[in-house]
Amino acid sequence: MAALARDALEADGIRTRLVSLPCFAAFERQDEAYRDSVLPRAAAKRVTVEAGVTLGWDRYAGVDGAMIGIDHFGASAPGATVLEHFGFTPEHVADVGRRVVRDGLRGRIPSPDPGHQPAGLGLGHPIGSASPKAG
Repeated sequence: MAALARDALEADGIRTRLVSLPCFAAFERQDEAYRDSVLPRAAAKRVTVEAGVTLGWDRYAGVDGAMIGIDHFGASAPGATVLEHFGFTPEHVADVGRRVVRDGLRGRIPSPDPGHQPAGLGLGHPIGSASPKAG
């Protein structure tokens, strides 16, 4: 998915670097020169993608980056169905990437469906607005 999103961004003329960071702790044990070679400070417009919570990804997205994840209770269905339902598609990731670069989009990106969440958190929609109805 991320590789296909990268290809779409590159086709749009947006220079892209794809990094797999499966373990925060292992990455943090590396020296600063290595970490900077993987995530250069000059590449400040970043998108992180985690098929789970975005907690902790802010340090890698940075202040000019965006985080795609699931910050709510999930769903039960075949994996591909759930991923698509919550926006884990090359098209959605590429769209977020374009908006980060072109429009300054940043921060946690709500999933298209806010899922099941504790009342009052407002995840996926503004606090005080009605939750979208499941269809």
